[in-house]
Amino acid sequence: MIIGQTECGMKYAVKRSASSVGYCALSIKCGTRDEDGFHSGIAHFTEHTIFKGTSRRSSSVINSYLDKLGGELNAFTTKEEIVFHATVLKEDLGRAASLLFELATSPTFPENEIEKEKSVVIDEINSYKDSPSEDIYDKFEEMLFKGHPLSKPILGTASSVKKITRDELARFVKEKFVPSRMAFSVVANIDEARMEKEVCRLAEKFFKGLASVQKVIEGKDIETFCGNESFCGNESFDKCLNKRNHQANCIIGGLAPSLYMHRERLATVLLCNVLGGPASNSILNSVLREKNGWVYGVECTYTQYKDTGIAAISIGCDKDNLDKCIREIEKELTKLQSEPLTERKLRAAKKQLLGQIAISSDNGETQCLSMGKGLMDYGRVTDDATTRELVESISAQDVQQMACKVFDMKSLSRLIYL
Repeated sequence: MIIGQTECGMKYAVKRSASSVGYCALSIKCGTRDEDGFHSGIAHFTEHTIFKGTSRRSSSVINSYLDKLGGELNAFTTKEEIVFHATVLKEDLGRAASLLFELATSPTFPENEIEKEKSVVIDEINSYKDSPSEDIYDKFEEMLFKGHPLSKPILGTASSVKKITRDELARFVKEKFVPSRMAFSVVANIDEARMEKEVCRLAEKFFKGLASVQKVIEGKDIETFCGNESFCGNESFDKCLNKRNHQANCIIGGLAPSLYMHRERLATVLLCNVLGGPASNSILNSVLREKNGWVYGVECTYTQYKDTGIAAISIGCDKDNLDKCIREIEKELTKLQSEPLTERKLRAAKKQLLGQIAISSDNGETQCLSMGKGLMDYGRVTDDATTRELVESISAQDVQQMACKVFDMKSLSRLIYL
C-alpha cells in the first residue's frame, strides 16, 4: 500500500488487490455537523445535487457515464463526512477517478434540477415516519446532543430543505470541498506507483490554484471524558412518545468514547459486540429473541465521532413485552458491570470480532471506504496486523470498566415510541 499527500494537501492511499474490479472513493471531511451558517440538511442535499451537472457534463451524461462501463457511482452523507465512490473494471479506474474529482470541483447546481431534487429529499424525510426504528434513532441523537451540531438530522427538515438555494450550495462546496479536508482511496489490481502518479496528476489538474486552506468551524464541543472519569454532556432523559405504532420501539443509551480515545474505543467496540452485535449468540439476541421470543431484532450500536460517541441498545417488540425486555436489558448490563468476562469468554469475543472485521474487510469496496475514513480521521490506514494487536491488548477489566461508564444506569437516557 502507498500512502501520501499531494502538494495541495489532499491525502491518498492506493492498495493493490487481486480482483479485476477496481474501487475508488473521494472522502470529504464535512457533514451535518459542519452546517453552521447554512440551512439544515445542506450537506446531504449537496451530495444529491452534485450529480445534477458539472461544467463539462450534464446530469444525464453523469448518470450514464459509468453505467455504460458496467460500473456504479454512488455517495453517502454522515454527520462528519460526505463520500463519493465508484466501482468499475480495473481498466476504467482512471475514468472513474477523474469523474469523482470533477463532481467535487465543478458542480453547476442547475436551478430546475435543485427544485426536482427537493421533492425527492422531502419524500425521503417523510418516509422515515413509516420507519419508526430509524426515526427513533434520529430523535434520540437529537435529544442526547441537544444544543450541539451533532443533534441535527442528516436529511434536515422539509422546511429547511425548501429554503436551500443554488448560491448556498455553491458557497457550501467552495468553503468545505477543499483538498485539506479530502482523502482519495483506491483498491484495485493495478501498479500502485503508477496509480499514485495518476491520483497526484488528477489532484493537480482539478485543484490547480486552490490553496490548501481549511476553514475553521467554530462551535461547542461536547466533552466526553471528565476528570471524575464519567462521560459528560446534557442531562439524561426518559421520554415516551405516543406514535400509535403497532409495536413499541425503544432506545437505551448515552455518550461513549470518541474516535481518538483509542483504548476506550476498542473496549467499547468489543463490549457492544458481545452485548448486542450482529451474531445470534450476542447476549441480548440470545436472551430476548432466541430464549424468550420477545423481540424480532435487538442490537447494540456504537457510533464514534471526533469529540464524542454514542452507544445505544435498540429494540422493537410487542407493546406487552416492552417492560420485560427493559428489565432483562438492565439485568444483563448489571452482570457485565459487576464482574469481568471470564478468560474463555474474552478469547471467544475477540475471535468473533476479529473474524467479523476480516470478513467485512475482504470486500474491496469496504476496504476502499475504510481507507478513506482512516486517512480523514487519523491521517493513516491501520493494517490488519495492527488491528489484531490492538484488539488482543484489550483486557476483561477494560471491557468491564467501559460497561460501567458507558452504560451507567444513573446517566443512561431512554426514548420509547408507542
